[in-house]
Formats: sequence, C-alpha cells, structure tokens
Amino acid sequence: MKAYLNLFDFKQKINYKTEILAGLTVAMTMMPESLSFAILGGFHPLTGLYAAFIMGIVTSIFGGRPGLISGGAGATVVVLIALMKSNGIEYVFAAVALAGVIQILVGLFKLGKFIRLVPQPVMFGFVNGLAVIIFMAQLQQFKTVVNGQVQWLSGNPLFIMLGLVVLTISIVVLLPKLTKVIPSSLVAIIVVFLLVLVFNIDTKTVKDIASVSGHFPPFHIPAIPFTFDALKIIFPYALIMAGVGLTEGLLTLNLVDEITATKGNSNRECLAQGSANILNGFFFGMGGCPMIAQTLVNLSAGSRARLSGIIASLTILAIILFGAPLIEKVPMAALTGVMIMVAIGTFEWMSFKIVNKMPKQDVFVGILVAVITIWLHNLALAVLIGVIISALVFAWESAKRIRAKKYIDVNGIKHYEIYGPLFFGSVVAFNDKFEIETDPDEVIIDFKDSRVADMSGIEALNKLTEKYKIAGKKLHLRHLSEDCSLLLKNASDVIEVNIIEDPNYQVAIH
Repeated sequence: MKAYLNLFDFKQKINYKTEILAGLTVAMTMMPESLSFAILGGFHPLTGLYAAFIMGIVTSIFGGRPGLISGGAGATVVVLIALMKSNGIEYVFAAVALAGVIQILVGLFKLGKFIRLVPQPVMFGFVNGLAVIIFMAQLQQFKTVVNGQVQWLSGNPLFIMLGLVVLTISIVVLLPKLTKVIPSSLVAIIVVFLLVLVFNIDTKTVKDIASVSGHFPPFHIPAIPFTFDALKIIFPYALIMAGVGLTEGLLTLNLVDEITATKGNSNRECLAQGSANILNGFFFGMGGCPMIAQTLVNLSAGSRARLSGIIASLTILAIILFGAPLIEKVPMAALTGVMIMVAIGTFEWMSFKIVNKMPKQDVFVGILVAVITIWLHNLALAVLIGVIISALVFAWESAKRIRAKKYIDVNGIKHYEIYGPLFFGSVVAFNDKFEIETDPDEVIIDFKDSRVADMSGIEALNKLTEKYKIAGKKLHLRHLSEDCSLLLKNASDVIEVNIIEDPNYQVAIH
C-alpha cells in the first residue's frame, strides 16, 4: 500500500502500513522512557508524556528530516534536575521555553551545519557510549523496592522477568527471518503482553512506573517573575539545555543520514526543536530533543517518512486521553527486551574491526568520548571534549608537517621554500628553519606551497623581519596568496607590507 504523502514542503513516497506499524512500535518504546525520565527529574509523570507528544508531533512535521523521532529525552532532563530542586517546576518550564528560543536563533543564523565538523572517532565514541547507557538503563527493570530499599529481583520474579525478556529478544531476532511485513518489535510486545494477560503472570508492568492517564496538555504561562534576576537563574540552564539538545539531535540526524544514505537539513531541525521546546514550556512539557534509541527503533521497523513520527505522537496522546487502563498492563519485560535490542543495534561493532587500522590518537578519542558518555551521562560534554582533543591533535600533526627547502641561486640570494601552513602550532618549527647569522644579504621566503593562517603566523613574520633588519639584511616574501596578503595588510600596524606586482609572482619586501 504505497502512496505519496505531502506535508507542507515535504513530499515522499511511503508505505502507509509500514509507517503506521512503525509509529505504534515507537510509541510503545517511547512511553516508558518518557515516564522514567520525568520521574528521574522529579517532575509529574505526565510532563514526560506531554513532552513526548509535543516534541514528536512538531518535529515530525516541521523537522529537518524524515524518520527522526523526538521526545522527552534523558539528556535534556539531566540538565534541569538542579533547577527543579532549587527553584521548582515553573522555573523549569521557563527555562525550557527559553532554550527553545536559543535553538531557533541557532537555526535562523544557520549554525547547525557546524555539527558536521564532529570527527568520525567522536561519532564512534558517542554512539558506543550511548548504546551502553541504553543497555545499563534496562537493568533497572530487574530491581524492585522492598521496605523502602531498592533490591535486585530474586527467585521466581527474577526468572519470570528473564524469561519474558529472552522471549522478547528471540522474537525481535527471529521474526525478520520469516517475515518483515510487521515490525518484529511490535509483535514481540503484543505476544508478551497477551501471554502475561492470558496466564495472569505476576510481573512488573507500566503501571508500576506511573499512571499515564490525563487530559490534553493545558496552556499556561510559567509563573515566575519577569525580572532580570529570574532571567539570570534560568538562562544558564536554558543555554546548556539548548546546546545538549542540539548536539544530541544533530548527531542523531547525521547518524540517520548515514543509515538512510540521504541528507537532512540541520538548520530546519534546529528551528523545529526550538519551536517544540517553546510549546513545551507553555503546555506543561519537560522539553526534549531527538531520541536516538527510538529513532533506531523507527528505522529498523522500516520507516523512512514523517508519518511514523506523527502516528507515534498521536498514539501517545490517545494513550493519555483514553488508553491508559490498557497500556498500564503492558509488561515492562517486553519493553526492556526491545530496548536491549536497540542498544545492541546502536553499538558500532564495526569499530572493533577497524580499531587496529585507526591512528592511535583516534582510538584514544573514541574511547575517551565513550567513557565520558557512560560515566557522566553528558553527551554534549563528551562530544565537546572529543572535538577539542581531535582539533588539538590535528593542529599538532599539521605543525609537524611544516618544512623548508633551502638553496642559493646564481645571484647569491638564499631561498626558503616553505611547505605546510604557518599558524600558532607551527610557529616554533618555522622559526627553527632560518639561519639568520649565516644567510647572505638578500633572502627570499617562498610561500607558494604554504599560507599564513592566523595572527600567530603574522607575528612570527614580524619577528623574523625584525631579526633580518637588525642583521642588516633584506627579506622578501614571495608567492603570498590573496588571502594571506589581505591578512598581512589588515595587520599593517604589526608588520609593514609592500606588495610589488611581478609578471610571475607577488613579492612583499621588508
């Protein structure tokens, strides 16, 4: 059953049956996570479901690419826990709305493209760390509260839980070998649900986490004073939340790009995320961002269009309004099994195969990002540290590549032909190439295969010029590119440049 779906400016050939079933599966896996994250942050459980609905419906329609699923994510909730404890839920709603404004500004100024600067080793570490987090989170379902203390399950409850999880995983793994008409995750959830219902098996259900019954998200303005002092309180949290949401969201977008061999629109995704978070702040939602686990569930179910995200969002709303009594009976074992398979599918197993072929510094960066992701549960910080270290490694390697070819021509002029960029990292190596005391009276530095990249390079040329001037020798700069010449002209108060036009090259004389 294939047709064309046209939502606003988007048009894509889709399979309605696949999209609807994928949406239902996503809703089943998103709901317990949204509830868990809300409880983790100290919010009312419904704020998690409201966030799942609002984020999902807005980003599915207006977002940067089809197939991406957004909801109340743990990465953004963690940022708000301290604000919730210190100032209360109203300040949280205000911070979420302000974070949305910041995200819209990022989209309007088209800054989302810079996420593509994240190196591949950082992506490996991010994805592998996230896979471990998803898996470890499922272990919480094997715990229970006894006399106010959290304990691991034991005896029959443990065996029942393990058996149902293994059954779920088996269905998810084996069913695709027989048929791919229906998403295996959805079949697994239904089978385990019916098994528990028919045989009246005593096991943990969604109701044991929280009640999911409620009303349509009501409109309200966050009840905080509109003062500069209140802004000072919420702004840091809003800024961090916006950064975390965009980082995780755009990394997820890149991951979907790779899986589907298509290209999303990062700036459009920023605008959609920001709009959804503003609505969250005014409709009792805890905010959120794209969720990589649910996105992978969606893609593995065969979805490639926007409809599945819309169906998932509307399903969550229907559950809030009408379906709570039924959904609260769904066994957590079924959802746990599905999420374990998502964790296994998320992990980049290929990284083990190529680890011995990767540079040591890339292996280090990948492992470090994974460790920080697992240890701190802060995906944005992990990626930021990974990018900084990768940039420093690149700068160090580039600095080592600068070299000079030296020779004296028939006129007795010494030439230095420079290879590699002149920037802050290569200044020391650049200065070591010159033999000022023993050089002849006239020296030419040829930049045909080099370029002056920053202010440190300009300062290096300035100091080198001064040294040759003190030694009573004439220095020429040859073959400067247009941007290098412009850079030197802009720094005329630092270094005097006299460009002489020549049929073959440009020379700057000092």
